[in-house]
Amino acid sequence: FPVAVLVEICVFFLHEICTHDDEKMLYGHFREDFMWSSASASYQIEGGWRADGKGLSIWDKFAHSPSKILNDDNGDIACDSYNKIEEDVAILKQLKVSHYRFSLSWSRVLPDGTINNINEAGIKYYQRLLDALHAANIQPQVTLYHWDLPQAIEDYGGFLNENFIKLFRDYADLMFDRLGDKVKIWITFNEPIMTANHGYGFGSFAPGISSGPDTLPYIVGHNLIKAHAEAWHLYNDKYRAKQNGIISITVNSDWSEPRNPYRQEDYDAARRVVEFYLGWFAHPIFNGDYSEIMKKRIRDRSLAAGLPQSRLPEFTPEEIKRIKGTHDFFGLNHYTSVLAFPVDHGDAQISDRTWLDTGSSWLKIAPFGIRRLLNFIKNEYGNPPIVITENGVSERGTVDLNDVHRIYYYDQYINEVLKAYLLDGVDVRGYTAWSLMDNLEWTAGFSERFGLFYVNRTDPNLPRVPKSSVNFYTKMVKCNGFPDPESGHDVLDDVTGPELLLPSALNLTVINML
Repeated sequence: FPVAVLVEICVFFLHEICTHDDEKMLYGHFREDFMWSSASASYQIEGGWRADGKGLSIWDKFAHSPSKILNDDNGDIACDSYNKIEEDVAILKQLKVSHYRFSLSWSRVLPDGTINNINEAGIKYYQRLLDALHAANIQPQVTLYHWDLPQAIEDYGGFLNENFIKLFRDYADLMFDRLGDKVKIWITFNEPIMTANHGYGFGSFAPGISSGPDTLPYIVGHNLIKAHAEAWHLYNDKYRAKQNGIISITVNSDWSEPRNPYRQEDYDAARRVVEFYLGWFAHPIFNGDYSEIMKKRIRDRSLAAGLPQSRLPEFTPEEIKRIKGTHDFFGLNHYTSVLAFPVDHGDAQISDRTWLDTGSSWLKIAPFGIRRLLNFIKNEYGNPPIVITENGVSERGTVDLNDVHRIYYYDQYINEVLKAYLLDGVDVRGYTAWSLMDNLEWTAGFSERFGLFYVNRTDPNLPRVPKSSVNFYTKMVKCNGFPDPESGHDVLDDVTGPELLLPSALNLTVINML
């Protein structure tokens, strides 16, 4: 063989050996005060869409528009959590989690989105939930906004109107004042990129606007970042000293690998994918402004399209100063990874055909990605404290409470988080399993199920039924990681049944497919 071919063969096998070693399980534990959590979102679980004075949200309107959601499902009742505080806290206790992440419905507490009309019944609902959580020794992680904007605000332009910034600050002020004595962890916005791109770009999520897909998402994102900064400063200046809590934002991101690891162009594309996904919101908040990669890419494409300036708005020097550093931790949602490569119109993303499928077309099982993304955050943003605020996997079709694929997913992904923590020195403070129960999965309706608990929708009482993954996750929480089996106490002790065998079988399947 020519020398060049032999070198390429050696590099290939070295890569395979390293990858194989990377995939070995690591035994060890997370920090003693590690936050184990599960999560939900108001529109997906609460129901009570017109109960006790609640106003309409953009998802109420969107879900009642024909053909917007699969099977015309909606969140009118959802999981009826508005009437099932005791049941929800009971299943959290069953999980043994130390924390519970949930979101507030803005239109439940402020029906028209403004503090001119405060709905005390809505506030009392959240006060009762907080009291029940504290009685169970479960700490709340409260998200102010998880996609369900009051329709009254959207009627005046929503996120495209700069007045939104003040309205969000007023809403946050009321929540800090009325609930903050029982909340130590706040999140301003959940996955702002989804609001910007899917709500005001593709139009696939509420409010369903697609009239300016190349421009509107950047305006929305710009206002979201400024609104987040105002809420952070408000809490920092007015409430932190007496409430002693922390506040940040949750961003979501896939990890991106080059489709061809031997092409620099693919590496560059993979970097851009992460910069446009994670960095869109993280870079201004942690580093002060949009990344140069993002600014140059949008500016060049805007000018090439004949526009006089970039479609990406600019922050003023004062705004940069106001925004930079508005974080107490890095909130991260992560589910899957992609392979990237450049094409004429941008950067394309595909999945590796060897990655296992799930109940969602966009979600493939690629555990290595979460460790690499955690290391990216560490290196790019100065090793901030990271709270993984969502991670999980879906199923669809016939209900099977023996959800072995979810056990495999959690086992592999959480172990990659442990590697990032113990081997790489990433400052991971918590992990949150999405989701607590099967719920309305946005435009997929009830067809895709992410829950640890199955919600039986054929029963009007909507009982929460534990899947096999509940037992697994409970043991993970109890052991705070992965004890060495040779120590005589395996993390999977007392978990019985075929789920103990299938993860290994799945792993063998992946290896054979390679």
